[in-house]
Amino acid sequence: MSEFRVEHRPERSRYALLDGETAIGAAHYRELETAGGVERVFFHTVVDESYAGQGLAGKLASAALSGTVDQGHKIVPVCPYIKVYLTKHHEFDAELVKPTPEHLAILPKA
Repeated sequence: MSEFRVEHRPERSRYALLDGETAIGAAHYRELETAGGVERVFFHTVVDESYAGQGLAGKLASAALSGTVDQGHKIVPVCPYIKVYLTKHHEFDAELVKPTPEHLAILPKA
């Protein structure tokens, strides 16, 4: 039986989804320091295709967003998965910040 867990890896700007000790997914972010505090811009969420259909992306999103709020940071949803997740999980509404060009400028170029 697999043991799935989410681990924050701030040195890599991501939350990692692990199966035992193997990374099988991640929620990637960048942070923007503002006068109001840190705004964490989530721009890419991925889970290995071989783990599809198990609700693991939701577990990853929940842990990443809860961890962000617990740290006192705001959430800036750019990632399509995170955007959809937030339409169904309104407990994060008070912590949301609409993406601006300044947020988008700090993201890696594709």
